[in-house]
Amino acid sequence: MSTFAELGLPTPLVAALATQGVTEPFPIQAATLPHTLAGRDVLGRGRTGSGKTYGFVLPVLARLAAGPTRRKPGRPRALILAPTRELATQIEASILPLARPLGLKATTIFGGVSANPQITRLRDGVDIVVACPGRLADHMRSGHVKLDAVEITVLDEADHMADLGFLPEVRRIMDATPSRGQRLLFSATLDNGVDVLVKRFMDDPVLHSVDSAQSPVATMEHHVLHLEETHRLPVLVDLTAAPGRTLVFTRTKSRAKALTRKLVASGVPAVELHGNLGQNARTRNLEAFSSGTARTLVATDIAARGIHVDDVRLVIHADPPVEHKAYLHRSGRTARAGASGTVVTLMTDAQVRDVRDLTRKAGIKPTTTQLGPGHPLLAELAPGERTFSKAPAVDNRPKKVSATGAAPGGGRGRRSAAPKENRGGQRSRANGQARREDQQQRSATPTRGGQGQRRSTGATKAAGTARAAAPAASGRRTSGGAAAGAQAAGNRRSGGAAAFSAGTRAGARRSR
Repeated sequence: MSTFAELGLPTPLVAALATQGVTEPFPIQAATLPHTLAGRDVLGRGRTGSGKTYGFVLPVLARLAAGPTRRKPGRPRALILAPTRELATQIEASILPLARPLGLKATTIFGGVSANPQITRLRDGVDIVVACPGRLADHMRSGHVKLDAVEITVLDEADHMADLGFLPEVRRIMDATPSRGQRLLFSATLDNGVDVLVKRFMDDPVLHSVDSAQSPVATMEHHVLHLEETHRLPVLVDLTAAPGRTLVFTRTKSRAKALTRKLVASGVPAVELHGNLGQNARTRNLEAFSSGTARTLVATDIAARGIHVDDVRLVIHADPPVEHKAYLHRSGRTARAGASGTVVTLMTDAQVRDVRDLTRKAGIKPTTTQLGPGHPLLAELAPGERTFSKAPAVDNRPKKVSATGAAPGGGRGRRSAAPKENRGGQRSRANGQARREDQQQRSATPTRGGQGQRRSTGATKAAGTARAAAPAASGRRTSGGAAAGAQAAGNRRSGGAAAFSAGTRAGARRSR
């Protein structure tokens, strides 16, 4: 196989790749680099995890570094369009360590966060903009960015942008770029509205198809667990309590939120990712999952495309997806870049026909097992000792939001992650809640000669502190498998779920 140097990458870029541990090109990169580096328009098709990101990042960096022009305020030299904020962020993360040695600057543009820092970076001048269509179009209309200096335009996950209805915006953005510029389109599939973009904006493109979305991944095992509806949560608790990272998919945002609460209540460190969260909360929760602070990420299909976290050992379809393409993209979060992984689909009696059709269309022949909690197969699918975290007690004090979106347990002097301007509002809301609960407590307490109504402030505070400090009696658990986790989940409403929910709500408020 050719090396990056043999494919034509400049020496500084090859050296920068080596510092990232990347020394050999993937097939999609080896196939496309000779044409992309030569300035040809290229269509690159490869399944998720096949290395498409470096397939377009490397020629963009190489050609900009070799070009005679320099960056100008508000006029980027390269544009990369992505369908989701998380994907845009990950593309930027791939670019930055390679761009610095070349003297190039990059930034992201997407909604859900303040536009002012983005405007400032555009005004200062950047070489590469990685953007979601909506916010970029806003900046174009307001005059903060012009695309007339763009030399290379990249559409990543173009089919997903078509599915999300972004094509009209994408066409307007593409129309604003010079027609003489190079266009690269990388995607897992080349269907739907992608053909419209190809015919309208690409000039005699070279097609490279490596590992289509339908190609089976040899290092990925597929299992369908046929179970009763009441056994869904105990089985999930068993699988997610094992060591390693697990990504759990649900169909709806409300299901993702509810399931996260239940897992946290069962002692499984979990965070959620879906469209109802503000960008700050989404970023915080994804970082918690990436760092290992939370072993489990419960997500909608917002995480099915482009999200890359190293060493996801297990993907669980808690709700089977509707389309086979969604199944393939979800499953592609594991067994990436040659690693191994396991995909598990939970199926009830009512879902048998749908799951059978789903796997057939996806070209997958899974192993189907009928089971319940405690079945030996669960330990094979997710090996290792099951561990459960201690759920914190309910605390009516203002929540100090940690990186996971959960409230850390106490401690004076620990600074809240919330912005300063929001802390007063959080304290007032929390104190208001505490006052209401104290009033309810006083009204429910029998009085003697009116003394009960004249309880001292100190006594009230002491009682509240005692209640807040009291640990959950059933919170301390060690290994014991699904039965222990399920029993605990059924016997209590954990403060951990409330703390987590408060953290994510706070994050969502801050981002609005």
